Amino acid sequence: MSTLASKPVADAVDVACTDDELVVTLADGRRVSAPLEWFPRLLRATSAQRAKWRLIGRGVGIHWEDIDEDVSVRSLLAS
Repeated sequence: MSTLASKPVADAVDVACTDDELVVTLADGRRVSAPLEWFPRLLRATSAQRAKWRLIGRGVGIHWEDIDEDVSVRSLLAS
């Protein structure tokens, strides 16, 4: 009998935004990027606002207080 085990999701350790992309570095060394178009609040934010982020739950997500935006690592990996 086999069992299904969920694949572990790596936690974020660093975050950067370019003019076009959100780039998240994961604890296992992977870098995941997504277009800022997917995140309208980040897209409209200033560079200073994008740079002011904090990790949620030891890296399971990212929060930008100034623009009230949250992004989960799981959602980035699923897209």
